[in-house]
Amino acid sequence: MTEQKHTNDPLNVDEALSTSEAFLIKNKNVLLGAVVALVVIVGGFLGYKHFISEPNELKASEAIFKGEQYFGADNFEVALKGDSLGYAGFVKLADEFSGTDAGNLANAYAGLCYAQLGKYEDAIKYLDKFSGDDLLVAPSVMGTLGNCYAQTGQLDKAAATLLKAADRANSLSISPIFLIQAGQILEKQGKNAEAVEAYKQVKNKYGNSYQAMDIDKYIERASLK
Repeated sequence: MTEQKHTNDPLNVDEALSTSEAFLIKNKNVLLGAVVALVVIVGGFLGYKHFISEPNELKASEAIFKGEQYFGADNFEVALKGDSLGYAGFVKLADEFSGTDAGNLANAYAGLCYAQLGKYEDAIKYLDKFSGDDLLVAPSVMGTLGNCYAQTGQLDKAAATLLKAADRANSLSISPIFLIQAGQILEKQGKNAEAVEAYKQVKNKYGNSYQAMDIDKYIERASLK
């Protein structure tokens, strides 16, 4: 693991990360919409009765709303640490409302903000705390976690997490991305047979995806090593 972390050839990892960064971070509005939807479903917006019985959940959900706006405006530092107008920041909110659904969501936001800022160790800390059962946000957060592992040289964890995210999502739009990333990381480690298996999943299971158009090139490259 230590040898992988100090490799002199980071370009393969960078290539493996680029697609996911484009989907999960640069095109964050897609994720933002899904995350907000998750709040609507499980974060406390389940009706007036829920608000009355769970006042702390409502308070937490209202508290992170401003952070979501900062996140959507690419103001990641303020989203994390807060402003001078009363917004505390995702880091404090995750701690203050620990145990609530909104606090759980604040962990995801904090992790995504840290990832965007290139602070991958901090991103891992918060992304790893997030838990969810939905079919978009939870796998997307897991995929980002996998990429952060790769950025910190933890390639075994990176590949395993990306494969898990792909399986959990079972999605034509994001599963092929994670499978290709995992395959590229596995190739970097010399695990070419495992890389081929990841690529073949794209070909056989997600053959109608955009990524499947060039997947034969990946399969051939890994097979010839």
